Amino acid sequence: MRVIYNEQMAELANLLGEMAGLAGQAMEQATQSLLQADLALAEQVIGEQDRISVMIAEAEEKAFALLALQAPVAGDLRQVVSAIQIVGDVNRMGALALHVAKVTRRRHPNHALPESVNGYFAEMGRIAVNMGAGAKEVLETRDPERAAQLNQDDEAMDDLHRHLFTLLMDREWKYGVAAAVDVTLLGRYYERFADHAVEIGRRVIFLVTGVLPDGEIEN
Repeated sequence: MRVIYNEQMAELANLLGEMAGLAGQAMEQATQSLLQADLALAEQVIGEQDRISVMIAEAEEKAFALLALQAPVAGDLRQVVSAIQIVGDVNRMGALALHVAKVTRRRHPNHALPESVNGYFAEMGRIAVNMGAGAKEVLETRDPERAAQLNQDDEAMDDLHRHLFTLLMDREWKYGVAAAVDVTLLGRYYERFADHAVEIGRRVIFLVTGVLPDGEIEN
């Protein structure tokens, strides 16, 4: 029974890692579509969401089957519960990439972003993609030190997000209300994507050490 449980947990961990990787890829493509006003690329991201949804359902099924059939306790239960929570985080990451792609589609053939903020979103996209890859690595390796690094990576994202607000509040903003709304929403999408990657890191630390770091994110 123990061998079966370990094999099933390994399968679930690999699936979660693959899903986090796909979410990072989706955000990379969504960012390219946003910066280039590339409708075809945006549609590709939107179309791929069905694949992620299928994997989310599969991961949830595997996790709940472990609860029902293996009746884990103590550390084993911690692993399964953490996995269920991570499924939710990865799901949100994929959904946030989808939101970015949908903004591109909604504004096409125009660019959703004023040219003056492209650099900010290019950097936010780069950070988000790296954090998605980091979340995948953490899920596969269960390295608590690498998991803690995700929180440090998130600080750069938070700095960029705060600076966007200073631009929006500046009296020199000349791009209108619609552009301001898009920039506000998109900035939030990237910030939340990074936050969920951090949360995955926190849950992996809890899974390995039994200690949950402070600062659980909002849903």
